[in-house]
Amino acid sequence: MKKLLLLLIVLCTFGCKKYVVSFEQPTDMKLDNLKVEVLLDKEKVKDITLKATEAMPTYETAALSVSDDGKHLLQVKVKDTVFSYTVKYPEERYILVTTHLKNNGKVHVGILKQNYKYRLR
Repeated sequence: MKKLLLLLIVLCTFGCKKYVVSFEQPTDMKLDNLKVEVLLDKEKVKDITLKATEAMPTYETAALSVSDDGKHLLQVKVKDTVFSYTVKYPEERYILVTTHLKNNGKVHVGILKQNYKYRLR
């Protein structure tokens, strides 16, 4: 029984490779209820509805599974525009996605990537 439990712990530790993606909820009220689709390697993995706040931005976090090769295409689709980013595991394990409204009225999606957790306050 102890060996089985130990094997399960080892498999979960080494077998569960994931990207941690945090989506910043905007402070611009014009972006309230904006639907964002998240695609990993051209497959839809998550839908996010942005909820604007007038105070400090909040974050919604998702864990996206990683394959063995470690290099993936992360795409964020907003309205009719797709933003594509190449991410590598484990060098870019933690990802922060932000959405901004430009002066011309178009939506822009930015991304920050790093190998350690973000300190969100």
